Amino acid sequence: MSQDRIRTAHSRAADAREAAREFHARVSQPGMALVVFFCSSMYDLEALADELNGLFSDVPVVGCTTAGEIGPAGYLTHSLTGASFPSSSCMAATGLLQELQQFESRVGNEFAQDLLRQLEDCHEASSLKSVFSLLLVDGLSLREESVARSVQDGLGRIPVIGGSAGDDLRFERTCVFHGGAFHNDAAVLALVCTRFPMTVFKTQHFVSTDNRLVVTEADTANRIVLEINGLPAAEEYARLIGVSLAELTPTNFAEFPVIVLIDGADYVRSIQSINEDGSITFFCAIDEGLVLRVGRGVDLAGNLEQSLAKVGEEVGSPQLIFTCDCILRSLEVDRLDEKKRVGDILRRYNAVGFSTYGEQFGGLHVNQTLTGVAIGTPLLDEA
Repeated sequence: MSQDRIRTAHSRAADAREAAREFHARVSQPGMALVVFFCSSMYDLEALADELNGLFSDVPVVGCTTAGEIGPAGYLTHSLTGASFPSSSCMAATGLLQELQQFESRVGNEFAQDLLRQLEDCHEASSLKSVFSLLLVDGLSLREESVARSVQDGLGRIPVIGGSAGDDLRFERTCVFHGGAFHNDAAVLALVCTRFPMTVFKTQHFVSTDNRLVVTEADTANRIVLEINGLPAAEEYARLIGVSLAELTPTNFAEFPVIVLIDGADYVRSIQSINEDGSITFFCAIDEGLVLRVGRGVDLAGNLEQSLAKVGEEVGSPQLIFTCDCILRSLEVDRLDEKKRVGDILRRYNAVGFSTYGEQFGGLHVNQTLTGVAIGTPLLDEA
């Protein structure tokens, strides 16, 4: 009998309970160590939680709401997608961090170490050589930077990847799921040990232009920039990308993000919204005095294909690639009319994930990237 595999599914049912039943029917297998799901915020979340709890009973289940889903059917909206991990080949420990508005780094560090000890105390874990962690954070909490950094510090060399929960671009309520319920102002961490080969990765397709922006006034606690180059922020940003203030839309934010250089590498700082007072709210931390440059995209689909091919070389044909893909990448794909092309690439590599309000990679919270963990096929099948 061949070794158990990770199972993936994607339900397009509009009704929450029906979607949960379809999802369960496709991912259910004897002995599940963990189930991970990503769902549209347009579902009745109370009904969805109730149905999932009844269907999966004592199986650990984690997940979050999204700004769009990715699964066996490619890019979709108002859907439910995810995967189940077989207990014959995987072990997991999960936990919930609450009250992020009062978050302290010490708490995140201890939280991560406690989960790690749970795995280390299990004798079976010694035979499972690959370990990764999936971090899902309330996408409106403004706490991703501190949570990601402290969790990565607590886990040491175990890689952290993840994403910030979305709510279909309404920016009202984003949720993570743990312990049978959806939570706000919270983060979920899942540590997974497996005998399957795996690797984590990050990719982006932007290069810096010569258009320079200096943040001259900012409300750093709320990620709001009031002035750029000494001028009203939105007005100056619009001028630099060649449009009028009245023409600025999320499509412009996707096409022309801003980039900061950190330790010799480019990191995107994506714009969430333009405010009535002409300030700009960002998806990521922003500081006064920060020097930024306008970014320019270079072949998103080609970059993705190249990145996933490299991942395939490392782990073999992927059973699953957990994919945390910035919502602004999805908007750019729409603008370029390449949704089918990019969706086909993701489907070919068995990607399952969601469109995020930001991505976690290592101890960093990043924007306009695709972060993921690729899990390969078993090197040997059990007889």
